[in-house]
Amino acid sequence: MDLNSASTVVLQVLTQATSQDTAVLKPAEEQLKQWETQPGFYSVLLNIFTNHTLDINVRWLAVLYFKNGIDRYWRRVAPHALSEEEKSTLRAGLITNFNEPVNQIATQIAVLIAKVARLDCPRQWPELIPTLIESVKVQDDLRQHRALLTFYHVTKTLASKRLAADRKLFYDLASGIYNFACSLWNHHTDTFLQHVSSGGEAAVLSSLERTLLSLKVLRKLTVNGFVEPHKNMEVMGFLHGIFDRLKQFLECSRNIGTDNVCRDRLEKTIILFTKVLLDFLDQHPFSFTPLIQRSLEFSVSYVFTEVGEGVTFERFIVQCMNLIKMIVKNYAYKPSKNFEDSSPETLEAHKIKMAFFTYPTLTEICRRLVSHYFLLTEEELTMWEEDPEGFTVEETGGDSWKYSLRPCTEVLFIDIFHEYNQTLTPVLLEMMQTLQVFVVYNAVGLAAYELFDSVDFDQWFKNQLLPELQVIHNRYKPLRRRVIWLIGQWISVKFKSDLRPMLYEAICNLLQDQDLVVRIETATTLKLTVDDFEFRTDQFLPYLETMFTLLFQLLQQVTECDTKMHVLHVLSCVIERVNIQIRPYVGCLVQYLPLLWKQSEEHNMLRCAILTTLIHLVQGLGADSKNLYPFLLPVIQLSTDVSQPPHVYLLEDGLELWLVTLENSPSVTPELLRIFQNMSPLLELSSENLRTCFKIINGYIFLSSTEFLQTYAVGLCQSFCELLKEITTEGQVQVLKVVENALKVNPVLGAQMFQPILPCVFRGIIEGERYPVVMSTYLGVMGRVLLQNTSFFSSLLNEMAHKFNQEMDQLLGNMIEMWVDRMDNITQPERRKLSALALLSLLPSDNSVIQDKFCGIINISVEGLHDVMTEDPETGTYKDCMLMSHLEEPKVTEDEEPPTEQDKRKKMLALKDPVHTVSLQQFIYEKLKAQQELLGEQGFQSLMETVDTEIVTQLQEFLQGF
Repeated sequence: MDLNSASTVVLQVLTQATSQDTAVLKPAEEQLKQWETQPGFYSVLLNIFTNHTLDINVRWLAVLYFKNGIDRYWRRVAPHALSEEEKSTLRAGLITNFNEPVNQIATQIAVLIAKVARLDCPRQWPELIPTLIESVKVQDDLRQHRALLTFYHVTKTLASKRLAADRKLFYDLASGIYNFACSLWNHHTDTFLQHVSSGGEAAVLSSLERTLLSLKVLRKLTVNGFVEPHKNMEVMGFLHGIFDRLKQFLECSRNIGTDNVCRDRLEKTIILFTKVLLDFLDQHPFSFTPLIQRSLEFSVSYVFTEVGEGVTFERFIVQCMNLIKMIVKNYAYKPSKNFEDSSPETLEAHKIKMAFFTYPTLTEICRRLVSHYFLLTEEELTMWEEDPEGFTVEETGGDSWKYSLRPCTEVLFIDIFHEYNQTLTPVLLEMMQTLQVFVVYNAVGLAAYELFDSVDFDQWFKNQLLPELQVIHNRYKPLRRRVIWLIGQWISVKFKSDLRPMLYEAICNLLQDQDLVVRIETATTLKLTVDDFEFRTDQFLPYLETMFTLLFQLLQQVTECDTKMHVLHVLSCVIERVNIQIRPYVGCLVQYLPLLWKQSEEHNMLRCAILTTLIHLVQGLGADSKNLYPFLLPVIQLSTDVSQPPHVYLLEDGLELWLVTLENSPSVTPELLRIFQNMSPLLELSSENLRTCFKIINGYIFLSSTEFLQTYAVGLCQSFCELLKEITTEGQVQVLKVVENALKVNPVLGAQMFQPILPCVFRGIIEGERYPVVMSTYLGVMGRVLLQNTSFFSSLLNEMAHKFNQEMDQLLGNMIEMWVDRMDNITQPERRKLSALALLSLLPSDNSVIQDKFCGIINISVEGLHDVMTEDPETGTYKDCMLMSHLEEPKVTEDEEPPTEQDKRKKMLALKDPVHTVSLQQFIYEKLKAQQELLGEQGFQSLMETVDTEIVTQLQEFLQGF
């Protein structure tokens, strides 16, 4: 098929693919997908999108398909890769004419040329850059603009490559074209400045667009194109020239009003100048040293003196402040404590900084920040009145200092104050006496750590701040908000414990303030107070009911998702700190959360906050959390179901909630058992949540082993067998611990249900598993089977003897030998005692193999005695420290968490566990006595002679009194 007829067919299908009718659209998309790998398809697409007479939507789609094809099939090694001949034709066709009339399509073409350049330039496409350079020189406005747009995208893409060879190519390219790029930028900039004073709007906009694009090219070349840019005269000339150009452009902005069509582009260009400086400082701090003085002078004059009046705008001020901040904080400019250890470059930069930041300069910056930039603007005050929740959310945020004025001024203040605190502390203390209270409080809160030794906060709190919180006039609400915020900043820095009740009193009052912003700010301070290291529950309890009720009311009053999340976090924090003391007060919250969960269907982050609250709530309620099950269990079900889309957000918290629900459950319910259906797909995911999954499985085993194992063990065993094939050592241990727990709780059913896993445990022991932790767990599992389910052990031994093609006795002997040999792998005292009990349980025996290993069994038993026997100082006798009785009730101190239901279950289990109920000393004595009776005195004596005399002596010492 020739190109023309192919074009007609493809054009027809592309036209169908732009249809709104899915019946037409779907088959067309399928057809295009099939053609993607056909030779010649991309040449046809190129023909279509470069034909300006065709429909725009069809051309747009052709460009997109071409662009996606580059990603998939342009590389030589890609499956169905394009042929070198076709690629060569396409490259030539892409840069024949830069005359695309439609802006959006022109941008896409520029991007796709850049994508090809990333893979082919300069080796397979040496003519690209020369062609672009020639094309940006032409007089035709459209062609010049399109070539410049492509030049920018190509430069941007090549600059982003990171491999050493690619970097070297870009350095060569940059040094080759830098001079041209500079003169191009200067030409377009001068043209723009001439047009501003004389030309019409269209000419101004057109020349400004070219200025912006050529500056974007220069930014990439300057920042990424040189290893040591300070050694290049042209680069440093361009950077020094930026300050003069910035002044010219800022003056232009005085004459170009906010409603002018050029205004947006002009501001973008001004911001781009500052980005060049910020990027260069970030990438090449020492090359920036000659620019430090000028950058600081320029930024400080425009931001902190009247020079900037009438020309600056918010984003520009933010950029200038960020420039000051990055110079102040730059680690490259900070000398070591020992000056001689610092590099000459660091010392030079430090010297320039110190010379600039004199006492008068620092004082003026500090005063202007506090008295001018910290004031609430008209806009902010209006927002406070009209959208109080929006106002509180605006205030905070991670990297917001990079883009928003208020956070930016505060971060700059903190950094300058931290760097020059000895100079600025007296200045700020003096301002506290003279300036408007509101703005100084902001400064004193931000600088709390630096002012630790200079401010007697406790006195100030009692004598001034508390009375100010009691002024309830509406005009004073900014003051009330600022004061309660300030206290939150100082809580963790310096605040006497016995003043807390006065603060709690104030918080209770402010949570009833008529202004919502004040109430939200108070909730934040409450969280900081409760979260503090010196928080004492006893001081807080008298206020708990009032605060909890007021916080709950606030949660209902706020409407925005972010604010609800914030208040929920405060509630969670309170519940977590007071734990079981919360029980009498949670009724209202428990009734409200299902409604909030239903309302937040679209807001997964709010649902995460609800899950966190529920986790703390269940921990606080303990066994009473069973009353929440009608709401709680469906929430866990949804959050941990990997077939439901919300699990992406909710899974981690959902699993945590599932676990605490089990830990605090007094007994199993059919619904709680049913949720376990979600576990199998979770184990298949084998994600970072596996550890929690294993804890949940253990929780079920402790809660209701019989019911749980009968219902789910078969499937669980299959999942474990799959997991063991591909899991890490730590994962293997976690799986085996589950099996060990099942055997501990239910030796008969556990062994039956996990029977498929036990042969590999046996094999691991016989073959001497090399990882000590895995071997230790193998021996723990096998010890349980041998000690608590002898008949099962015999059948397992028989099965393994067939597999190994050995006699049962011989295999048993090998196992005992390996057990004795690897006993040192076991570090947990419980497992060490279990091993001794398990091997001793083989006695009495007239089996020659067991008698042959008698010495090893006694060695392990004596080791076990050393582990568990402690001397009773009163009677001088030894006793087994692992024995537990019903009478021992551990005392819970005030700082400790009360035991969960699962802790109680584990305690009850321990009271039935041979490790905690059988005295090892007694057991050894009985087993030896039985062996003696079996063999007679002489036979027993010759058996004992196989044991080392030192071991025999130790054994006799332990068995005194029997």
